[in-house]
Amino acid sequence: MRRGLFVGLVLAVFAALIIGLGQLFGLDLQHVALLGAALGGVLGLVPHQPPLGKLGGFLVGFVVAWIGFALRAAVLPDTASGRAVAAFIVVAIVGIAGAVSRGRLPLWSALIGAAAIVGAYEETYTNAPSQFLKESPAAATTVLLAVALGYLAASLIPQGEAEGDSRSSWDWFSRGSQTRTDDVETVGIDGLVAGENK
Repeated sequence: MRRGLFVGLVLAVFAALIIGLGQLFGLDLQHVALLGAALGGVLGLVPHQPPLGKLGGFLVGFVVAWIGFALRAAVLPDTASGRAVAAFIVVAIVGIAGAVSRGRLPLWSALIGAAAIVGAYEETYTNAPSQFLKESPAAATTVLLAVALGYLAASLIPQGEAEGDSRSSWDWFSRGSQTRTDDVETVGIDGLVAGENK
């Protein structure tokens, strides 16, 4: 619980810092501050081995989604069907990348990368698809800066308390039940759904 509180406070400070840096350097960071800090925080908080794998997955998803915008601007019609084809291609490619890497590039981090560029650039793209080459680099760099600061904020707090936190959280959500996290792993998800206990 304490780690969650500390990480939340540090992320809050960094989100405000991102907006302040944007004003200081004339960057349009205020629109992506919360998005970037939140996604970077998730990326930093979720454990994965090897640690660089989740960053690699993020970058794969980010680049593939950016290429999806390029396809929409150059080839695909600016209609619902064109957006659907682009979304299918992006998600399929990141899924294939995760499978080919045998989990070293986790799908969840690739999806976070795709969500980062889409969240930062979709509205701008919709307003001016023909300005892709001019405006997408600015959106990409600003959201990457925000994600990097969010990741840094989450990484500053050591993960030593994480196991204790998850057990106490599970106990709280189970409404007084004595089931703990290690029991969940023993029973399995099917047993939990069926209401079985250890």
